[in-house]
Amino acid sequence: MNWFYYLSPWILQTLIWVPTRLFFLFFGHLEIRGLENLRDLKKGVVFATNHASELDAIVVPASLPFLSRLMPMFYTSRERSFYKNCGWRQIFYGGLFFKLWGAHPVRIGLMNYELSLQAHMEIVNHGNTVLIFPEGSTTKDGNLKKGKGGVTYLAYKTGAPTVPIYIRGLFKLNIKEWFFRRRRIKITFGKPIAPAELFPKGKPVILDSTHDDFLDASQIVMAKIATLS
Repeated sequence: MNWFYYLSPWILQTLIWVPTRLFFLFFGHLEIRGLENLRDLKKGVVFATNHASELDAIVVPASLPFLSRLMPMFYTSRERSFYKNCGWRQIFYGGLFFKLWGAHPVRIGLMNYELSLQAHMEIVNHGNTVLIFPEGSTTKDGNLKKGKGGVTYLAYKTGAPTVPIYIRGLFKLNIKEWFFRRRRIKITFGKPIAPAELFPKGKPVILDSTHDDFLDASQIVMAKIATLS
């Protein structure tokens, strides 16, 4: 990946950190818990969070300390064609702006984790942080959905720890609630999950037409996310 796409997210996310942090603190009464769980993390981390709102991708980096060693944040996103019915937002979604911000598409429908997450594996292997939404899309009813296998494949192939995150207060947030400060947003960072907790040592990992150990392991991640709720 071009070096520019590593630099631009750091610049943009650093510039916007102060206003977004203040924005969430004032309008959303932002409460941040579990930062102590991140203290001993080295570079090259996978963050896995529930997905209730488009604002999830903004509140996570805004909840980290300014100029955190875990920044900038890189993201998984859908391919640009997925956003064609998003109205005016499709101007920004899925294209150059997303890449400049640090979001790279997961190639859906390939039935191949390696090809789908190629860019994200490279990002983690270069010592950066990737935020992934294991559910694959935003929740429709506010409840956690079954996780997909990409999050644990990424952890397995890179050896990176996975940090479970739960965000409360953003589901079906509307403008009136936001500007009258009626919501309380809370984000909780859980303890990192080592790949060995997901894939026991000495046991072969199975991925074939009959079984997918990565899909099974992702349910462990989802269970950890659920405990933070």
